[in-house]
Amino acid sequence: MVGKKKTSVQILVIILLILGAVWAGFPILWMLSNSFKGNAEIFTFPPTWISENFSFEAYAKIFMNPEQVRFFLNSYMISAIVVVLTLFIGIMASYAFSRFNFKGKSVINTIIVSVQAVPPITLLIPYLSLIVTLKLYNTYGALILTYLVFTLPYCILMVTGYLNTMPKDLDEAVMIDGGSRWTALWKILVPSAIPGLVSVGMYTFMQAWNEYLFALTLTKTNDMRTVPVGINLLMGQHAYEWNQMMAMSVLGSLPILLLFLFFQKYFIAGMTAGSVK
Repeated sequence: MVGKKKTSVQILVIILLILGAVWAGFPILWMLSNSFKGNAEIFTFPPTWISENFSFEAYAKIFMNPEQVRFFLNSYMISAIVVVLTLFIGIMASYAFSRFNFKGKSVINTIIVSVQAVPPITLLIPYLSLIVTLKLYNTYGALILTYLVFTLPYCILMVTGYLNTMPKDLDEAVMIDGGSRWTALWKILVPSAIPGLVSVGMYTFMQAWNEYLFALTLTKTNDMRTVPVGINLLMGQHAYEWNQMMAMSVLGSLPILLLFLFFQKYFIAGMTAGSVK
């Protein structure tokens, strides 16, 4: 009786997982299917999964349009810079929180955690005023500095948690051998914290790559805008380029997909170590 009940539960779980996978995967498959159709064919009824006129036309138009290619270059550049700066500043700050006790440490920690609870949209107007005052409007610097504000708190929290799992004896051993704290950090602790840093880097890249609201508000010319804004620009006043929107969405999803495929084990290990240990 117990064995039959256990088998029934397992079957039910498998069915639910399959339904969940179908539910989650359907929009992605539909997006991919429509990216290979003509714009008019998308509205045919009944809809078709595989186009009779299978075509790479939408992708060709994107790659042949310098403006749309620029959207991708902007996104890659901004995201990469944000990841590098977030990790560098976050590692330095995390080391200080993990290894030193100083006045105001708990207050600063509270502020960092509190920033995570603030909805970004509430900061839109203050940031716009600040960026305009600093004369950074419609520049890469405006987006990079803004994204850092949202990615750094998470990085500091996660990396601090990861460094806390490493004994301080490692630092002391390096200094006994004539090294410095800088050496201990970058040659001992950082290499040992690679899983945590990879997970933080992936999260940071996703945040910068997918962000739309500030990318739209803090820029005014297309040569400064990113992929999410570029997709929105395909919605014209009288017509929508649905197939190009789907194609850009597919291309925009690839970097995140590839990151998870190649760094999945590091991402899971880093999330677990930084949040549980």
